[in-house]
Amino acid sequence: MQSQHAAKRPAPPSSDGPLVDVGQAEAALVEHYPRLVRLAYLMLPPEQGGRSRRVLTAHALVQRALPRGRTAAPAIPAQPRQSADGRAAHAARPARADDEDGGPGYALVRLQVVRTALRACPSRRRGARRRRAGLSALPPLPPLLPQVWGLRLFPRSGGAEELALEQRLSALSGPARAAWVLRGPERLSDDDVRAVLTDAGAADAAGALREADRVPAEHRLLGSPAFDPCSLQARPTDLVRRRRRLKAALAAGAALVVCGALFGLPDDGWGPDGAAAPPYALNRAAQAALDPGKLTRVSPAVWKSSARTDFSVWPARGDLAGDTGLLRRALAVWARPGERVRVSATPGTPSGGPAGPPQLLYAGTVDNARVVILHDGLRITRYAEPLDGAEGAALDFARVDGADRAGASALVLGRSDGNVRYLTAPWVRSAGARDLREPGADTADLSLTDGVTSPLAGPVPKPGSCTSWNVLELTDDTGTRLVTDLGELVPAVLTSGRPGAAGQAGEAAGAEALRTWSPFACSLASMRSAGVRSVNAWAFAEQPLPDASGSAAWVCTRAETWQGGGTRVLAQFHTPGAPVGAVAARAEDVPQCGEREPRVLAGVLWKSGAGTWYLLAAGSRGTTSVTATGGVEGTAQGNLLTLEAEQGAQADLEGTLENGDRVTGLR
Repeated sequence: MQSQHAAKRPAPPSSDGPLVDVGQAEAALVEHYPRLVRLAYLMLPPEQGGRSRRVLTAHALVQRALPRGRTAAPAIPAQPRQSADGRAAHAARPARADDEDGGPGYALVRLQVVRTALRACPSRRRGARRRRAGLSALPPLPPLLPQVWGLRLFPRSGGAEELALEQRLSALSGPARAAWVLRGPERLSDDDVRAVLTDAGAADAAGALREADRVPAEHRLLGSPAFDPCSLQARPTDLVRRRRRLKAALAAGAALVVCGALFGLPDDGWGPDGAAAPPYALNRAAQAALDPGKLTRVSPAVWKSSARTDFSVWPARGDLAGDTGLLRRALAVWARPGERVRVSATPGTPSGGPAGPPQLLYAGTVDNARVVILHDGLRITRYAEPLDGAEGAALDFARVDGADRAGASALVLGRSDGNVRYLTAPWVRSAGARDLREPGADTADLSLTDGVTSPLAGPVPKPGSCTSWNVLELTDDTGTRLVTDLGELVPAVLTSGRPGAAGQAGEAAGAEALRTWSPFACSLASMRSAGVRSVNAWAFAEQPLPDASGSAAWVCTRAETWQGGGTRVLAQFHTPGAPVGAVAARAEDVPQCGEREPRVLAGVLWKSGAGTWYLLAAGSRGTTSVTATGGVEGTAQGNLLTLEAEQGAQADLEGTLENGDRVTGLR
């Protein structure tokens, strides 16, 4: 422990106290050393470089408190004076062994400790705080010293009460903290506190006492290890990094040496050439989350006997699952991505680091990248870096809490040249590619290698046209289902059928479901990058068209999201011969067309082949009448309404249900 220079000691205040020589002061300092260091630690500002620096500074202040020669002691006793009613000030506080009277020598050393502690305010707040507290302009302690090389020393952690007291004290100015401490552990009366503060250089000692009144007198807590700078924990600094950066530290100065020695984090992924941001202090849980040796790895056979069928039972797969360096880089970038990392997250998905060691799902080479897939119970995280280095690394997050067998059936491993590769669940037996726009076409088989599919052309429709929409077809022991890539990590599950108690949406792989989806497949493009979990298409009505134009189909498409909110509902209208359906109405965060409210009413203006405009409206099953008001007026019994209208007319729709309830048109 060392300091850059000895503090200038101002002339001692005029006092009628006895003269104290250096020997007496040293005896008092040695006898009451723990007590003095605790006082200095409590008086120092909490922002004094962290608890380790604050401890070292407190020891340095006490060790520098000896006078150079015989000095008059202040006329302030080392013990509390009696109050007017004969009781000792703060008599309710428990007595301590080190509270015995230290005599004039102790009073002199204590005054010097208070003086130098008040001098140690940080420079960034010095002007405002000194103007508020009335302190004279004194130089601060050296910013880099004292220092202990090779060790980090700090008090043991306290409980919630100690932490709350520390936070309250941190809000006080330096003189106010000193007043609070002198009242408490030192048991001085307010008059004596004012005298000590004035001798130490505080111009507004009375104001400091008033400010100290804001903190309750919880002095009993000061006996805990959290406030004992003489009972310390010691931890080493990073020996490897200190050796590696020795030359650079000497060239850059002492500041870089300190920065390189203070942090003990893994090298790979944290260096200046990695994708992660520079290192920073972490607690033990966060450090464990960055250790690739602590990653959870599930056995390949667990899913067969588990009651759960979600991402938690996926085994660790991939040809790089044992690459410790890659896994460490992925974890480091997850904890703190650097400026060069492209980060994306689905709506409602937090992008912070893992709370503990996550589960490894995959680590391997995918096309021209190294990919790591991790799961922390709430999110899927995908880290990807190019094969030729960490430049251009990407980090993607997707929320997957509450995933079921269908929702946990596949993940997107990577996209390249318009193609998509998926990682499938261990229970998937076969995979294929299907064009949702061609319901009668056969499925094209996809190979599975350790759960990874061969490339599948992604569903990317051309602007202004949509002739195909490729989806992934997965088969397991429970059936066949379709999932589609909507630009996120987790593909959306496609279903078809009336939701709610009166009906159940089923998988979209059946022939009828494929025919329902075919005209409306391209509407999935409007749901990209919205955190969609599943999309259900439900044909809720079929309506004869006027002028013998055939029959039109009404379909409600509802997209559910992983976050619960942000649902999207489309009412779509498809006429014979039209390549795709038209969106008649759309809404967000409404219950219609869902399990809670499996009903819907929608309308559209339609022009017949004869050139006549009509208002066409349809309600779901159970609608007994439909009424239009506004630009078009009329009522029809049943769930269908057809009225002649003017081009551009607008109408409000209302339907009556069998139970008498009313339903308004979707807008």
